[in-house]
Amino acid sequence: MSGEIVLIVFQVAIVIMSVVIHEVSHGFAAFYLGDPTAKYAGRLTLNPFHHLDLWGSFLVPIFMIFTFGFGFGWAKPVPYNPYNLKDQKKGPALVGLAGPLSNIVLALVFGLAARFIAINYLGKIDILNNLLKGDYSNLVLAVSGSLSSIFFLLFTMIVVINVFLAFFNLIPIPPLDGSKLLFYFIPIKTETKIMLESFGFVFLLIFIFLASPLLGRFLYGALDIFFRYVVGI
Repeated sequence: MSGEIVLIVFQVAIVIMSVVIHEVSHGFAAFYLGDPTAKYAGRLTLNPFHHLDLWGSFLVPIFMIFTFGFGFGWAKPVPYNPYNLKDQKKGPALVGLAGPLSNIVLALVFGLAARFIAINYLGKIDILNNLLKGDYSNLVLAVSGSLSSIFFLLFTMIVVINVFLAFFNLIPIPPLDGSKLLFYFIPIKTETKIMLESFGFVFLLIFIFLASPLLGRFLYGALDIFFRYVVGI
């Protein structure tokens, strides 16, 4: 049992640092593009205590892990003022893209690292399958006594969490980052944009409820590409 708890703690820690990097990337992008709001708010730091959200960083991930076997979450949004950006048209889209892009970079780096860990192919498949099923008992057995297997598991955890964070946030519904890209490519009146952002969370919940099978195929399709072409399994 203690081994399973350790794996869950590691997974929550990976979620926390992944969402922190995601939010800090928004802040650095905004700062680079002319808005110092995040800097003045003390949010351009990887110190998780400056970003943690009780629900998104702890309760939701833990609930998802115990309910679905796997979880991800969010941190407090890094504040920024779009009116300070040098480019009022491209700026918000670039700030929005920075978060998912940081998660994709993390997934690529640790996916490539996992690719070259020296354990046999069937062992990698066993670890990945148990991870995606949330079978922590078998995961403990699969990695016990092998430092290489433990590192492969941790690296694949990072890949899965960051792929899910990146591609979920690219859904073009406010308040997700994909909405900033949508507003850049499709001209929308300011009043309409404000309305969509005001009720965006409601629209997002409706979308998740009605399109969860489609959403699942989208996220696991992205994950399959990463494991097939980056991790090599």
